[in-house]
Amino acid sequence: MKFVMYDDNRPGILAEAGVVDISDLCPGGGQAAMVHLITSYDDLKDQLDARAAEGTPVAGAQLQAPLPSPRKVLCMGGNYREFGTREPAPMWGFMKRLHSILGPGGTVVLPDIDANIFHHEAELVLVFGKGGKNIPASEAMDYVFGYTAGVDVSARMPGGGGDRVPNTLPIAEHKSHPTFCPLGPCIVTKDEIADPENLQVTLSVEGELRVNYNTNDLAHSIAESIEYIAAIEEISPGDMLFIGTNHQGLGAMQDGDNIEIGIEGVGGFSFSVSDPLKRRWARGIDEATAKDIREGTGGPGRLVRPLPAA
Repeated sequence: MKFVMYDDNRPGILAEAGVVDISDLCPGGGQAAMVHLITSYDDLKDQLDARAAEGTPVAGAQLQAPLPSPRKVLCMGGNYREFGTREPAPMWGFMKRLHSILGPGGTVVLPDIDANIFHHEAELVLVFGKGGKNIPASEAMDYVFGYTAGVDVSARMPGGGGDRVPNTLPIAEHKSHPTFCPLGPCIVTKDEIADPENLQVTLSVEGELRVNYNTNDLAHSIAESIEYIAAIEEISPGDMLFIGTNHQGLGAMQDGDNIEIGIEGVGGFSFSVSDPLKRRWARGIDEATAKDIREGTGGPGRLVRPLPAA
């Protein structure tokens, strides 16, 4: 089943005919309503199935971020093998601030900072169904409620972003500016995803395909990632974990771009980009960063700077 937030953060089911309202089954609205749905899903399932089959779709429903205000936005770093060119490295992670969350159809606003480049990182995002800490990998998947799609927008700063700190989860400020966490279009329950480690992830900019990788390129499994995260941070129902990205399709985000992410089995959504400073970078894939990551010779965006003003 697929769940969404729509209009003024009302919960709904994304059915074949459209969005079906379930706000009467999920009190509180917003994040509270989604957490209630997640924690009460087994008890509500019969009613939800009936509503999905018989409910009247909401006319003109506008999708919002399916998790508008989770307790934590957790992220894995360096968690892909870059199409098998890199051996798994020690695990590390970070967190994004909650004000970075953006819904489908929203606008990422690039801030007035001295960034080398702003990158899009398309990722599968898991949603926790129950809370805990020190969760062993053997039990980790029992804590997953479902999956959504997200973009970890990253401002690459001169001298590095400062997000790689082993055995801790710092706030990555250069990834936490407002609107830097587009999320959507829905939460798909895990029973509908046969194998989350075999899903195709794509991202296009102005219709140009840049990102095209499969989650089977993960360096560390989803269960291992949960074990790592939960050894450091206590998780709660409705928290999310970005499981990482393959960096070989990264490219610049710049003013006027329309970007679309899609994940097999989850779905897709689009968002736009606004840069009040009108900075420009070369179009297409950032090959310098792709090579740096592939060969382990530097951090993302190390060699990239904005193009001279016209």
